[in-house]
Amino acid sequence: MDSSTTNDPKMEQDCSHMVKELLPQVDQLVASGKLPAALDQLHALEKKTRAAADLWSTTQLLERIVDICAQAQEWVMLEQQVAAMAKKHAQLKQAITKMVQKAMTYLDQAAEPTRIELIDGLRKVTEGKMFVEVEYARLTRMRANIYEQQGQINKAADLLQEVQVETSMDRREKTDFILEQMRLCLAKRDFIRMAIISRKINQKYFEHEGTEDLKLRYFELMIQYDVHEENYLEVSRHYYAIYTMPSIKADASKWPSMLQNMVLYLVMAPYGNEQADMLHRIQQDHNLETLPHSCQLVKIFTTMELTRWSVVEQNTDKQVLRDRVIEHNVRVIAKYYLRATIQQLTRLLELSADEVETFISKAVVSGTIYARIDRPAGIVTFAQPREGEEQLNAWASDVNKLLSLVEKTTHLISKEEIVNKIARAI
Repeated sequence: MDSSTTNDPKMEQDCSHMVKELLPQVDQLVASGKLPAALDQLHALEKKTRAAADLWSTTQLLERIVDICAQAQEWVMLEQQVAAMAKKHAQLKQAITKMVQKAMTYLDQAAEPTRIELIDGLRKVTEGKMFVEVEYARLTRMRANIYEQQGQINKAADLLQEVQVETSMDRREKTDFILEQMRLCLAKRDFIRMAIISRKINQKYFEHEGTEDLKLRYFELMIQYDVHEENYLEVSRHYYAIYTMPSIKADASKWPSMLQNMVLYLVMAPYGNEQADMLHRIQQDHNLETLPHSCQLVKIFTTMELTRWSVVEQNTDKQVLRDRVIEHNVRVIAKYYLRATIQQLTRLLELSADEVETFISKAVVSGTIYARIDRPAGIVTFAQPREGEEQLNAWASDVNKLLSLVEKTTHLISKEEIVNKIARAI
């Protein structure tokens, strides 16, 4: 059973025959221009059907009231009639819902100033009523669109945020509504609220058939948000989600830009296990070979070799990449050097002494490398000192290896001597 009818009383009397008799008479009155008389007759019978809890009859009468006012272009009267009928004592909830839905079908026929007033009137009727929350949400979205067309972005965003989308709305429409809230928050530059609203969307829903358009809109909005927040790894994941969509992968004019942006933002992301793992997975994508610049970037950051910033700078305008290239070079040096002087590092990294200290300090703090800087001596040590027990274990291991080699050598010498004795005897 529909949730909007659960609290309606049971029908006490069937008034449908009276409604069927009255409606032709009402049509004649309207045709002769006697609109008030027609409405009076409808009101009189509506009172009886409402008292009898006859849902079908009440709904027919309320919808006919809306039709009469709308067809006569009496928009102010329509607004007044809907408001009055909704306030009637013991009015049936589903009848109100049908009446509001019928009134909404005529909104596009009203001129703009009147249309706005009618939308506002219907919003007042539906506000705070659970059984017409979907209609309230739709009307609010219409009003927000009008504000946006008028250039009042903040008003549009604030108005739409008032609506809490509940489960009674169809899931696709609900997702579409939340995406609209996210879009207006971005337009208003309200990034905190946008992040909160985005959590209402379950990405697993996009696995259903027929949701690609919503999925594309969602990730495009999330890209804008994460670019602003400089969450480059998340941006790369969003581009990857778009890149793997069947419609994008099948379109040769779209997937190259998605793959290129995915690689660019991935190398701009701070180094970490997830970032490194994603880089190696992208490297296995055969489509990457068709994008020389992106392929070069992936190769640079997956190969433990020093890279000059000037080489990367020729092909990109993203200055944040400079830091990532330097961080990569610091990791390479820490892997191959036990110790290095500051002068050596300034030459290898093409930085000043202060910048070298800054980048090494950042890498140490992030846990990427181990390093200790001896400023008076001008030496950076990358070899991590061992604990006493660990050092003893290492020495013991070395001694065991040495004894094993001595034993093996002795065995080989003995073997050679025996072979020589046999040879002489023969």
